[in-house]
Amino acid sequence: MDVFSGISEIRRVRWAEPSATWGFVPTMGFLHEGHLSLVRRAREENDRVGVSIFVNPTQFNDPRDLDAYPQDMERDLGLLQDEGVDLVWNPGQDIVYPPGYETYVEVTEVTKVLEGAARPGFFRGVATVVAKLLNVFQPHRTYFGQKDAQQAVVIKRMVVDLNFPIEVIICPTVREADGLAMSSRNSNLTPAARSKATCLYQALLAAKELFEGGEDDAERLSAAMAGVINATESARLEYVSVAHPDTLQEQTVVPDRALLSLAVFFDTVRLIDNMVVER
Repeated sequence: MDVFSGISEIRRVRWAEPSATWGFVPTMGFLHEGHLSLVRRAREENDRVGVSIFVNPTQFNDPRDLDAYPQDMERDLGLLQDEGVDLVWNPGQDIVYPPGYETYVEVTEVTKVLEGAARPGFFRGVATVVAKLLNVFQPHRTYFGQKDAQQAVVIKRMVVDLNFPIEVIICPTVREADGLAMSSRNSNLTPAARSKATCLYQALLAAKELFEGGEDDAERLSAAMAGVINATESARLEYVSVAHPDTLQEQTVVPDRALLSLAVFFDTVRLIDNMVVER
């Protein structure tokens, strides 16, 4: 497994075999089974696999959140080695955003709601860094998790709009045995908060059960999710949503499918989760 911080080294290895297909998994490190499931999917579908590890400062609007983001490079590289990854890019901030940097990518409509409304500038940072990563690696396919549903929509929109010749593949959310969606941020939860954090999944299941039972009123589905969170000690609800899975516009009546999503705080730790429901 080759590990580089520079761009020229990545491109040299990437193009050493021009006929080889490449799958690429962008990460911010502190890897868990969710990331590794993306790596395995990329391995199944491509000749070579590349991974980036970069904690992107432009998608954090609170410096304290950036400082608290967990990191363990040695552990991450060991996990990627075990998975047979071919190439890892671990650049410094000065490589990705050199002095004088002033170019950013913005996806407009689908970033105005949900996480975009709650975290101003977040998707500007996400779209910019993913565009740069894709340009450096130039893979055939790139892999993201459904756990970050709005991010997936944003990246697919950007790839289409900017004519990247890359297939964006969205893989299912990987969950702990009790249903909690795997996230690097879970490591910041206290033991007490961790035991309560399953309320996000339970809230989604409550709305899913209503929907599958014939309920199509988005307000009632939202109320079902909010009820579970509000009944959970130490959980603070930020938002619940019943939106169209592709446009992310809030629905009033759900005809056949919807993206259920929510964001919840446990002290300073913010967790998100979602589920697409269909009849």
